[in-house]
Amino acid sequence: MPTGTIKMNKPPPTPMVQPPGKSEKYRGVKHTIMVMSGKGGVGKSTIAVNLAVTLAKQGFKVGLLDADINGPDDPKMLGVDKEKVYATEKGEILPLETKYGVKVISMAFLLPSEETAVIWRGALRHKAVQQFLEDVVWEDMDYVILDMPPGTGDEALTVSQLVPDADGIVVVVTPQDVALLDAKKAMNFASQLKLPVLGIVENMSGFVCPHCGETIDIFKRGGGEKSAKENNVTFLGRIPLVTEVVEKADEGIPAVEINDTLKQIFDGITSELNESLNKRKSKEAS
Repeated sequence: MPTGTIKMNKPPPTPMVQPPGKSEKYRGVKHTIMVMSGKGGVGKSTIAVNLAVTLAKQGFKVGLLDADINGPDDPKMLGVDKEKVYATEKGEILPLETKYGVKVISMAFLLPSEETAVIWRGALRHKAVQQFLEDVVWEDMDYVILDMPPGTGDEALTVSQLVPDADGIVVVVTPQDVALLDAKKAMNFASQLKLPVLGIVENMSGFVCPHCGETIDIFKRGGGEKSAKENNVTFLGRIPLVTEVVEKADEGIPAVEINDTLKQIFDGITSELNESLNKRKSKEAS
């Protein structure tokens, strides 16, 4: 038997992919808020669009970045899905201004048709979100609301790395237990990346019958508020299902434009957000 040390051939170390640093191009925005969910189908885009429109109606300069590359729905909900965006001579992209006072950018503006599927790997989705942040003219905005895709994947990581001083995330949930379980993942994501959780919105919290006005709790009720208490975050409010709102959204009319009850709810949510952000700003200044 031979003696001595047997040298094993070790595989080369896996190269580390360096994350992008803080963006030097995304600037001039006072507040950046990510609207997230742990799963799809909870009405996250509805919340993002109506938050943006509500803030615009209150006199703020608001941008809406549709970061859901595979399912860009925001333009349709704002009635501008047939429009296209253009670039300046400097190569900067101008966001599309809607009649609701919100400037929006979305992959939907860049596709040949609304039926076109975006079949991209993560690197391309990352690049698209980076361009939406850096190459779009967002300067002088009071708020930029980011409508994130479901989950905690590439797009959310891209935003958190390029905009590490984002004000935080708003988590959208539906009341049932399985949706709340997924919402915790979004909050854990925020915790790991040191992003504040600004609050939880419970969407689809009861169905309002269009005939008698009675509210039926199809997906239970109160789960979002319970989750907020358990995780020590602000409960921003609950949004009921209203048939009229669903129909008008397909026509490009936001809920807060046609339903007084929902207008009051979103006014309350934005007031809570503004108060929270002002407190945080005062605390940092002191």
